[in-house]
Amino acid sequence: MFEVVGLNVKSTSTISVHLETSSELIHIPSLVRHGIEGSPLLLSVETLFSLDEAEIQGTWSHTKPSGTRTTLVTFTNDTVITDMMYRNHLLFKQPNVSLLILKLNRDSEGDYDLSLNIKFHNRKGQVTKEEKTIHVTVDVPVSTPLIEKSPSHPVVEDKANVTWTCSVERGTRVVFQWLRDDVLLTPSSRYHFSQDNSVLVITPVTKMDKGSYRCVASNSVSRGQSSKMVELSVYYGPYNLEVNSGQGLRTGEVFTINPGELVFFECQADSNPPNSYVWIYKSHNVTEIITEGPRLEVQLYRLAQAEEYLCRAFNNVTKKQDETQFTLVVASLGTGKEKHIQEGGSVSPLAVIIICPLFLISCMLLVFLRKTCHPKRVLMSIYNKPFSEQKQPHRSGHEDATEDFGIYEFVSVPGKMESTQVSCRSLARLETIQDMHTTIYDVIRHAPESPSQSLLE
Repeated sequence: MFEVVGLNVKSTSTISVHLETSSELIHIPSLVRHGIEGSPLLLSVETLFSLDEAEIQGTWSHTKPSGTRTTLVTFTNDTVITDMMYRNHLLFKQPNVSLLILKLNRDSEGDYDLSLNIKFHNRKGQVTKEEKTIHVTVDVPVSTPLIEKSPSHPVVEDKANVTWTCSVERGTRVVFQWLRDDVLLTPSSRYHFSQDNSVLVITPVTKMDKGSYRCVASNSVSRGQSSKMVELSVYYGPYNLEVNSGQGLRTGEVFTINPGELVFFECQADSNPPNSYVWIYKSHNVTEIITEGPRLEVQLYRLAQAEEYLCRAFNNVTKKQDETQFTLVVASLGTGKEKHIQEGGSVSPLAVIIICPLFLISCMLLVFLRKTCHPKRVLMSIYNKPFSEQKQPHRSGHEDATEDFGIYEFVSVPGKMESTQVSCRSLARLETIQDMHTTIYDVIRHAPESPSQSLLE
């Protein structure tokens, strides 16, 4: 076997073999070979003849992209001559004619070719020539990429462009990717990439472009290598301007406060750099600048009536501004529990006014019924009745409705009852006359049959 060890064959990619003439004497499995810089590569060749039956003469040669050709190894059946420059990098060993490169190095000129030329002399004196060329490319692993931003200083939104550049010191056929806050970026109307994605141009820059940028470089022989994070600072705003206060009650753009209460307001907006603020008092189409800064204190003498105020925010870098207006109203909101009830809205004053009297009335009715009806006494009388009476069949009072059809009324018996209604005590006495399972219908039936005669007496 012929092996080449440590051939200083330098290229950018893989190793390829191109078969220029077909032959039945030699077979090369692959015409294109891929290798990695610093790693070994075997260029295997299969011989379809016996060296005992023929004499051979051959060479392995190296051809650079510029066309320069160098003989690496010359061999016959009995001898092998290796170029002095590659003796420690190549290994050739019979009986076949394969070549082993012990350590691949990338040539500064790029990819290159390794050619095998063989001449055969058989015993009959016939001569056969064969030549095969292997195209070799060497892939170089990717080094850690470096990232640059232009311009290097913060930029103003909607006015500036930013160019990002990613580069590597070593690596072949590198593929680049860009990420902002670990989110992959893709082409859009404002994001433009170079052909190999090594350059990203953002035009124009907006607030949403601020964040941490990095690039990832990779190729077929190395995993993705990530650059360091680089921040993009953008001047923007003001956005989302609003006025807030921890006092009083707010409804939309109206703040309601208690009389005599000292009020503080905060004006805030999303902006970079921070805004400058101006507070303006408005009255009858006349404006008056009260103070500057994000905080406003309304003095006591100003709390006599409803007034309008305005907060204006201005960004000195972007030259943009925004303003918001609100009305301050003086009204009694209550304090302590009253204020808590109003803010929470859990129980309204009207509900309290309605529920309390109803509760008192219910308690009075319960006491009245307890003193009048003596429910315990009625239950005890029912429980102490003879067992025979309790066994009597229950009558609902409607077994024969035809007999009882007519007009009934309650009457009082003189000397017995002072009202026209049957009291609970009267109902209790009826248990000596009738079963205590008596219904209202039975009570009516036990009324005097001739109420008119009783009244006449």
